[in-house]
Amino acid sequence: VPGAGKSSFIEALGNHVIGQGHQVAVLAVDPSSSISGGSILGDKTRMENLGRRPEAFIRPSPAGRTLGGVTRHTREAMLVCEAAGFDVVLVETVGVGQSETAVAEMTDMFVLLLLPGGGDELQGIKRGIMERADLILVNKCDGAMQAAAARSAADYRHALRLLQPRSTHWQVPVQTCSAHEGTGIAAAWEAIGRFRAALTASGELAAGRATQARAWLWSEMAENLIDSLRENRAMQERVAAIEAAVAAGSAAPRVAAAELVRIFLNPGKAGP
Repeated sequence: VPGAGKSSFIEALGNHVIGQGHQVAVLAVDPSSSISGGSILGDKTRMENLGRRPEAFIRPSPAGRTLGGVTRHTREAMLVCEAAGFDVVLVETVGVGQSETAVAEMTDMFVLLLLPGGGDELQGIKRGIMERADLILVNKCDGAMQAAAARSAADYRHALRLLQPRSTHWQVPVQTCSAHEGTGIAAAWEAIGRFRAALTASGELAAGRATQARAWLWSEMAENLIDSLRENRAMQERVAAIEAAVAAGSAAPRVAAAELVRIFLNPGKAGP
């Protein structure tokens, strides 16, 4: 959620993981302006200590037009990082909500970072995001917020009982941590290790990657078809006419979309 301290947590976790002998890549996704299309790309500046370590690689990228909290090419970036020798790849999404769960379709584990006392504000997104989480962490459990963090963690544990678990081999843990003080970071990494071991043993990790690969195929196919349609010069005049009809209210978007696809796939049968 906004203000949960994603970058601070990732820096603390990254430093801990490097201390365990790993190399860490962080793919941070920044929101893009719907008006100008620009992005600040400031995540790397918030991970100053981690960014100086030779065992770490941090790459901020703009979300662009892609929904779901990630970019269209996040999957490819993950493969490049793995090929470069980074055995732990962390993807920091734009944020959370009902639809910002696309990252769950491209990673082995989905970690949800929350704030103390955020239960009431998250009622609207609880099912959309919590049912995809494999680990829930309540950050900023320090100072005066310790009691509130403990209460929030207990509330989320109760909420999880109302949701059907994604795996019979894994009970989603809810833990507290403080990226500022470094507490709970080692426990979070230990939970990640237990998750990987449990799903590897059950075969779900490999099956999940196969499912993700198939979903990636269809996603890329859809994107490529749309790109091809937009770039097809023979279609541009027809697209402009149909767009004008939709804007004027003389054609229903669903019917117009089906017509565009029909014409694009059967250019010799465009009709009047």
